[in-house]
Amino acid sequence: MSTIARITFDSRVMGGKPCIRGMRVTAGTIVGLVASGHSKEKILNLYPYLESEDIDEALAYAAWRVEEIDIPLIQESA
Repeated sequence: MSTIARITFDSRVMGGKPCIRGMRVTAGTIVGLVASGHSKEKILNLYPYLESEDIDEALAYAAWRVEEIDIPLIQESA
């Protein structure tokens, strides 16, 4: 995965959820807006402090997270 520099994690901001550049806007919020049909221009109007690249990286981050695989730990029975 290429570097995702605009997605930040801070336990003091939005409970540690992935946010855009340390702001109180989560990557999930941006992905949700895109999924519900909002255009990039509309999102930038709603959040004027965001940049076009923020939206691109939120989508790239979400796509990367979807590809992760959780492998359960198996404990041996005694």
